[in-house]
Formats: sequence, C-alpha cells, structure tokens
Amino acid sequence: MTGSPIRILIVDDHVIVREGIKAILAQLGDTQVVAEAGDAPSAMRQLGAHQVDLVLLDIGLPGRSGVDLLKQIKAEYAHLPVLVLSNYPEDQYAVRVIKQGAAGYLTKESAPDLLAAAIRKAAQGGKYISPSVAERLFEAVGTRHSGMPHEALSDREFDVFKMIAAGKSLTAIAEHYNVSVKTVSTHRTRILEKTALTSNADITRYALEHGLIQ
Repeated sequence: MTGSPIRILIVDDHVIVREGIKAILAQLGDTQVVAEAGDAPSAMRQLGAHQVDLVLLDIGLPGRSGVDLLKQIKAEYAHLPVLVLSNYPEDQYAVRVIKQGAAGYLTKESAPDLLAAAIRKAAQGGKYISPSVAERLFEAVGTRHSGMPHEALSDREFDVFKMIAAGKSLTAIAEHYNVSVKTVSTHRTRILEKTALTSNADITRYALEHGLIQ
C-alpha cells in the first residue's frame, strides 16, 4: 500500500483484545482501524458499511466460528485479505485456514513488528506463512492427510469435534447448526473413525492434550 493507510476491520469477541490491537496499529503510521466487530453477523454488516482493505480475524467467535466467517468473507469478498489472529497454536489451525483462503496466521503472542509485517504483506496481495506452516502445507500436497489425526477432519467435522469435546450434546449441536440429530451422529461416527478415538471422553481428552479447546 502506498499513500492511503491500510483500512482494517478487527473481528474479535473480546473488547480488551480489540483495544490492544488498535493501540499497536496506531503506532504503525500506515494503518487505520475503520471498524470492529465481536461476532460473524456484525462483521458482515461492517464489511457492507465500510471500505476495508484487510480483516484481522479471530477464530474463537461466539455463534459461528471464525473459520465459517472466513469462508463467507472469501465467498462474498474474494479479493479481500484476511489475516487470522488467534490464541490457538499455529499447528492446530494455520494450514486449515490458509487452505480456506486466509492470507496468513499469527498467534496473539506474536510480536507487534511481526503483526505489522504480516499486515503489510497481506495488504499488498501476499501471504504471511511461517517456515513451520510452509512445511506443513508442502507435506499436505504429497499426502491426502498429514500430521495429527484431527487434521483429517472436514471443517464441519472439526467444528462438531470441538463442540463434543466441550461437552455439548448431539441435540445441542444439531440445534446450533439447524440440522438433524442423525446428521450430527453421522459426523460423530466419522470423527471417531478418522481419529481412531472411541468415545466422547476420548475426544475431550485428545482436544485438551492438543490445545484444541480451552
């Protein structure tokens, strides 16, 4: 970007996090936070109301996840760069969101200068990919599934996996996605098959051990 500042939408459900990000960006000189949102519906409204050059997106949003929101943004604003900024370690989500079109993935522990570099690169049409994520992407090209068992799950299966791990019942999950309990049960069966786990308790233990839920 040259001349005009990079116009940014921050999507995070924690006000204190948004304020912290805004404080960091205010020091850069070439960025401008033009809007912020705490959930997916608000984010889409803000995108409709403001000219935005880049979205900083959290994964752990209430209601629809950041991964689902990423898909919608890329479907409706195909050329809009989306940087994911998350609490989750990059080895859990980075490859998944980059495959969905994200321009990069950073953890909230990243240094401010790294965030600045990623924003500038994404705004210019590039992607911020760390060496470890690049290696995982390269491995994924050669094999259908690589790495941890949960990486074999589809996006919907992964969302259901996390909800089961968090103690949600199949009925509650079905109501959340507005589908039948039978559909959710089918997802659960596939999850168990793909991960070689045998029960909901196993799913919860696995998710905790690998930092997939907090």
